[in-house]
Order: sequence, then C-alpha cells, then structure tokens
Amino acid sequence: MKAIVVTDQGAGTAGMKRAERPEPQASINDVVVEVHAAGYVNTELEWPSTWTDRTGRDRTPSIPGHELSGIVTALGYGTTGWTVGQRVLGLADWYRDGSLAEYVAIEARNLAPLPDEVDFTVAASLPISGLTAWQGLFVHGRLQAGQRVIAHGAAGAVGSIVAQLAREAGAYVIGTGRAADRQAALDFGANEFVDLDGDALEGVGKVDLVLDVIGGDIGMRSARLVRAGGTLVSAVGPYDVVPDGIQVIDFVVEADRAQLSEIVERVRDGRLRPNVGKVPSLDEAIDAINSKERRKGKSVIRVRP
Repeated sequence: MKAIVVTDQGAGTAGMKRAERPEPQASINDVVVEVHAAGYVNTELEWPSTWTDRTGRDRTPSIPGHELSGIVTALGYGTTGWTVGQRVLGLADWYRDGSLAEYVAIEARNLAPLPDEVDFTVAASLPISGLTAWQGLFVHGRLQAGQRVIAHGAAGAVGSIVAQLAREAGAYVIGTGRAADRQAALDFGANEFVDLDGDALEGVGKVDLVLDVIGGDIGMRSARLVRAGGTLVSAVGPYDVVPDGIQVIDFVVEADRAQLSEIVERVRDGRLRPNVGKVPSLDEAIDAINSKERRKGKSVIRVRP
C-alpha cells in the first residue's frame, strides 16, 4: 500500500517519504480500515511515540497521522460491534502506525460510526480537534452554562470547535487570535474577540475557564485571568508557575467512542461546523506538510478520491 513514512527524527518533516508498505493485519480486537481521509497534527514528529514503542524501542519506519475516516475492510479475532463495509472515523493509538496510508489497523474501541451525511474529509478533521475541545471543556473544565470562557485560536482547528461547543452549552465565549481572524472567530460562536497582537488580553477581566492550546507567555497571562476557584485546562503541556487558588489540568486527548459520536452527530445536524483547511491528496501530502504558508483550519489529507 502507499504510505507516508518517517525514519530520521532529526530531519523533521523534510525527512518524510512516500513508500510502499505492507498492508496491516487485524490483531485481536482490531479493525482494518480503508482510509479515505486522514488528519495530521504539525507537531507529530516531536512526539516520542512517533519514533519508539511503549518500551522505548525504535519502531521506524513509522507512519504518521492518527485521525482517520474510511470503511471497515477486516475484523480481528474477537472484534465485535463492527461490520465490513461500515463507515467509521477514529483516533489511532499514538504508538502504532497511523493514517497517512491507504489502510490502517486500529483498535475497535477507538472508532465511532460515521453517518452517511458526513463527508469523509470533514470526519477526518474531528478526532483530535473535536475530542480535545470536548474533553477540555466538559471532562476536565466541567463547563457550566453562564460561565465565561477563553477560547484561544477561536478561528483555528481546535479553538473553533471550543467556541461552538461552549456557546451551545450556554457559556460566554471570548475568542482570541490574530486580527485577520476576528470575523471568523465571531462566526464560529465567540461573543467577543481579542487580537493577541493588538489588544490587551487582560482587558477581558476575570473568567471561569481557559482552554489553552497556545502555551508560553499567552498561557501564563491567561492563567492570571482565571478567577479564584476557576479552571485552567492545558492541551499543550504543564506550566512552571501558576497562580494560587485555581485548578490547573494538563491533559492529553484520548479516544472516546461516545464523545466522538456526540461530536459527529452535531456535525450531521448542523450544530457544529469544523474548520477544514486545504485538502491535498496523499501524493501531495509531503509538499503540503512542508509548506511555509500559514495553515488555516485543520490539516486533512485526502487518501482516496
């Protein structure tokens, strides 16, 4: 099968190559999916799991990409709940070969059904972005109606979903980003917008919840805006110092079938609109990933026409 592989950690994305790889086989409780579209996160080659298995042993050549949509083609021994020919989307395990390939083997529990009304490309944009937003807001942030929430990067892949889900839940959403993103952030559900280059973030006053997908100085400034008893949820790693009196949660997104089903159902009925960027083919993927252009929206690779 065709796949994008990496073998040299020091080379970064410049070391990506298109190669022929054996089609994966379904192990116990696995499903093999014919990939139609795959999501990609531009920090994947910095993750240790891209290069080693859980025991620390080298596992290259490895196939990046962990978000996928496609059709079930094979079931492993003991796998239940799925049928060959079924449309699915899911989030593959970090330590296994991923979705920038024509086929992927994935644990059955990491998949959710994909309604016919939702396009494969749109579906592949949802697993990491959607689950990060859902888990950050509702699992770790315990968002309640009436709370004030900062959604960083509110026009981006994750932030746009944060803004929409938080607004639907009855929160007051303060979106952030670059000046050019203002209207898009408001269209995605932000009640107000802060230009991080030109506006004073501190001018928004105290908030109940921050979902930080930026980190660094912006993350630390955001922490100081959380009211006593409020929550700072980080999807970009822990902080060196945080103010007293607030709850700080650093998390890594996890696959969850029920949550992913909730997300895709909102897409199907129009309550949620993912922000999908350019969609190159698998043959064009390496050039697209290495492009210096600013990425607008979620990076999705079209694996099949």
